[in-house]
Amino acid sequence: MDPEAQSIDSKFDDEDYPAYSMGRAAEMLGTTPGFLRSLDKAKLISPLRSEGGHRRYSRYQLRIAARARELIDDGTPLDAACRIIVLEDQLEEAQRINADIRSRQNG
Repeated sequence: MDPEAQSIDSKFDDEDYPAYSMGRAAEMLGTTPGFLRSLDKAKLISPLRSEGGHRRYSRYQLRIAARARELIDDGTPLDAACRIIVLEDQLEEAQRINADIRSRQNG
């Protein structure tokens, strides 16, 4: 496989590759660009910028935005929703680390 094709394939699999424009991301989430800007302002997600200065979102960021929207739609204030998501992410990471440690101890 040529290196360029391999590079393209890795982008499809990369959860952090900024593949989605703000408009497309908002459409996929069923929300508005303003909602995505509010998540950026709250520092929950920080989209990368294209050469032209446009926000670009990854699949990982879209999952976070979808979780924020879910919490906010259920009546959670934005700042509280952001804190919940950060804590959920930290818990998931701690659980992954613990599982890795256990597997090394047992293996």
